[in-house]
Amino acid sequence: MEKILVVDDDPSILKVIKMRLEAEGYEITTSLQAETALDLAKDEIFDFALVDLRLNGKSGIDLMEHLHQIHPDMPIIILTAYGTIKSAVTAMKKGAYSYLTKPFEYEELLLQTKNCLERRRLTQEVKNLKNMVKERYGFQNIIAKSVAMEKVLEQVARAADSDSNVCVEGESGTGKELVAKSLHLASSRKDGPFVAINCAAIPETLMESELFGYQKGAFTDAYKNKQGLFFQANEGTFFLDEISEMSPAMQAKFLRVLQEKEFYPLGGGKTIKVDTRFIASSNKNIEEEVKKGHFREDLFYRIHVIVIQLPPLRNRKEDIILLADHFLNKYVRETQKDIVGFSPEAIQKLMLHEWPGNVRELENTVEGAVALSTQNIISDELILPTLSFEDTGFKPFKNAKENFEKNYLIQLIELTHGNVSQAAKLAGKYRADLYDLLKKHNIKPEDYRKKSTQL
Repeated sequence: MEKILVVDDDPSILKVIKMRLEAEGYEITTSLQAETALDLAKDEIFDFALVDLRLNGKSGIDLMEHLHQIHPDMPIIILTAYGTIKSAVTAMKKGAYSYLTKPFEYEELLLQTKNCLERRRLTQEVKNLKNMVKERYGFQNIIAKSVAMEKVLEQVARAADSDSNVCVEGESGTGKELVAKSLHLASSRKDGPFVAINCAAIPETLMESELFGYQKGAFTDAYKNKQGLFFQANEGTFFLDEISEMSPAMQAKFLRVLQEKEFYPLGGGKTIKVDTRFIASSNKNIEEEVKKGHFREDLFYRIHVIVIQLPPLRNRKEDIILLADHFLNKYVRETQKDIVGFSPEAIQKLMLHEWPGNVRELENTVEGAVALSTQNIISDELILPTLSFEDTGFKPFKNAKENFEKNYLIQLIELTHGNVSQAAKLAGKYRADLYDLLKKHNIKPEDYRKKSTQL
């Protein structure tokens, strides 16, 4: 039963809220004073709080901040009159979840309460998920601080509540298997086995026997019975990495397992039931593979129930140094070297690189730098040594300005199909000045007029 703290200096308001929310099954604790509310919060954990903006001349915002010092993750809804909505907005900027204006409708109170508790539940699940992964794997990528990865963790927490099939999509090196393991640990199947297979790494001739197992005598080298990976994953989670590499024949057989939750071992005449949750991953766009005829459409819809899209490292730049520091500490411990960090130039190089290999490439880069370092600071020469600053996109200010100006003009002329008068209006420049800029960058408007008429 969720516990809610309600703080208001009006006894009648407290009575109404208590009555309404208790009717919905919530446990309500009320307080007329801020000091009493703080004492209650020190002795008991509440799922969230409803706090009046003004409490006997005292500030509800101040109370909210004190409550957050005791329980930082506890969401708080501010109760306010219509005339003080501006103050309620200020409260939200300082950490309030939302606000309710008096007098409020019962339905609105109930909706806000449900939303607030859902937010609390998700926040707690993400926190638990991070702790589990940190404890089990010690891999800091999953606790990245970027907004993009926080959203991924929220998706994982939601997906863990169901038993639906999941498809994890993302480029190579983004951590798809780590997300699959995290989802398994956060689910009701966490005490069962987690079995993983890389569909691209197993020859097609061996794939069937690996997945389904076989009976003695099923083929020449089958000297004894062997349990397949599907059977080993019973009551747990089965992860198929790079499923887009599975052959059409195996796709058809795997589809039957998804549909029927049973299979025949090679050489066996009796079906084996399996209770397994399936997670698939791919670094390709499976929907595009379906259009090309490389992947079965019916299988696509079977595995594409919940989709978790992992962002590439270049789209979560704020995680790069966090990850680099983690990998540095990891390999310093392994090599017993006295290395304390990266030089400013090395950090700049790390931030400017596009990381086509994503987190895996970053880890390999740091591992190599630690292995080659003879000093206590990793210098930029050891980070991607074959690349210069120019290769990573770092240019002098003058060159960067010139490139921007030229690209801007090209886009402007393309947009106006070579009409210089219209381009000048859009750019806020005199026509003659725009002509000078076009001449400077050797951009000919007539070339874009021709392109327009040809199209």
